[in-house]
Amino acid sequence: MSLLERVGEHVRENRSGMFVDLVFAMAWVTLVSVVFAVLPPAPEWAYYLAMASGVVAYYGFFWSLEALRAEKP
Repeated sequence: MSLLERVGEHVRENRSGMFVDLVFAMAWVTLVSVVFAVLPPAPEWAYYLAMASGVVAYYGFFWSLEALRAEKP
């Protein structure tokens, strides 16, 4: 199996999850960019910290969704 075939198979198996990840990332970056564009000038490290906190937000959001789904009868 060639590398291209393996990549194609991986994408087919994980298509919906990859799309959700992309949408979450785009929404997070847009939100942080808008907030920092509207607020008065902030230090650059705060901007990067807000961007990096998207990783924690991602796992927290999807963990809470899984917990909610597991709770349903």
